[in-house]
Amino acid sequence: MRKRSRAKTPERKHAVYANLNVPELTKAGSGLELYIYARGEKLGEVDIGRGGFYWKGGGRHRRKRISWTDFAAKMDELAYG
Repeated sequence: MRKRSRAKTPERKHAVYANLNVPELTKAGSGLELYIYARGEKLGEVDIGRGGFYWKGGGRHRRKRISWTDFAAKMDELAYG
């Protein structure tokens, strides 16, 4: 009987942590916060809520609101060229 060799698992490059606050989706303050890291360094935060989509870069102090239309256009551009 041959031993199976285990494939090495690749080193994880990215980590995403989430905070979900949903007392009621129609109320302000509810939403999803994602904290994105690459090799231990914070890349940024995404805040998705009732009011929209917000991005805050890793070293930034202010967040930037991105409309859903602009977000969709940017994702299409990145995904489909």
